[in-house]
Amino acid sequence: MFPDGSREWIPMTGIVAVKVKWPPFEIQPDVKFYMYCTCAPCGDASMELCMAAQEDATPWEVTRHTDPSPTDQVDLQEGNLLDGRAHFSLLGVVRRKPARMDAESTRSKSCSDKLALRQVSSLLSCETSRLVAPTENVYLAGLVLPEDEISRVGFERSFGENGRMRDLVGRSWPMNKEYDESVTGYRFRPFEILSVPAEEVEALWPFAKPKAVQNRSVLPREGQSDSTDSTVVPKKSKPGNVSSIWTAASSLPHPCVMTMDTGSKTLPNLGRSKTGLYETIINGVKQGNRLATPTARGASSLSRAKLWGLLRNILRSKECLREFESQILGEDNDLLRSIKDATSYEDFKRTEGDVTDPLRIRQEAMRDAKKVLKGWAPNTGDEGWNLDVLVDSKKRKSEGIQ
Repeated sequence: MFPDGSREWIPMTGIVAVKVKWPPFEIQPDVKFYMYCTCAPCGDASMELCMAAQEDATPWEVTRHTDPSPTDQVDLQEGNLLDGRAHFSLLGVVRRKPARMDAESTRSKSCSDKLALRQVSSLLSCETSRLVAPTENVYLAGLVLPEDEISRVGFERSFGENGRMRDLVGRSWPMNKEYDESVTGYRFRPFEILSVPAEEVEALWPFAKPKAVQNRSVLPREGQSDSTDSTVVPKKSKPGNVSSIWTAASSLPHPCVMTMDTGSKTLPNLGRSKTGLYETIINGVKQGNRLATPTARGASSLSRAKLWGLLRNILRSKECLREFESQILGEDNDLLRSIKDATSYEDFKRTEGDVTDPLRIRQEAMRDAKKVLKGWAPNTGDEGWNLDVLVDSKKRKSEGIQ
């Protein structure tokens, strides 16, 4: 950071020097992010584990609409993603999220592919990248898993420097003549793969997904005859569609727009920390709301619409951003105007800035990463809505009547 507090950097793009002014906020240098997964990410990183779990490791034959005859030659062109766990023989390619064989095909990418992309685009979203600079510690530092859920071969192929991402090693966005890990900007930053002993996982999480080999022979208990069946059948577990979200309360001393509205009059303490946001999500909507008729009330605070609306409110807030207002908004409030004038979420994500625009630099980094990830099909067509979706239709009707 320069003495005047700005974060301007002049990289060399060819023979033209460009000035990039990154957003004013950054993650504290001593903060690192780790992600814990109870099982291997679906997609490319888990292919070896899927093969080992089968009695017959032969790749499944899948009849595709684009090619009626079963064949090992699968078209990887745009719009024709591989089925989640099918075709074990094809490795290092993009796959869709696993689903039932009779489920409608989607373009939702597997966890392996999304995590691989995040090694370039960082943990910043379209919203947070407008406020937070892409420093080194805004990337995922490590992926933590049970030791028996890690295939070193599969993880290196999916995420490592010698796997499918190898063409991005040493790249930076914007282009930097002298590659420096500490310089602000987007680059390929592979995360560590860390393991937790199976015994520790079993003790902490007794309701884990059952393994392929279920039964274990044990010695007869005291007073039990040897003729008694000594096979232990573990309790059956079923996957659930309920998830919980919790964040700590803001440390700011004054009321802030970043404090989420949970709809509750009281906020409990969790882990001795004051709660800032807690939600229970069922089938993608907040508990107590119907999936068949989604409303603004049922939208999670982590939904695209709520995050877009939160960014808009932050940029309007005088209390939270008084110190940084001139850096973020500028004299002409260009950033706020671009968000306010966006007629759809698609417009909000679009950038018309030049090569110095941080949002454009992020999009270029993601574009190059998707080229390396073989078979990445764009997931578009669901971005025509705007922030009117956050207005309760019933409330809108009642206001119209008045």
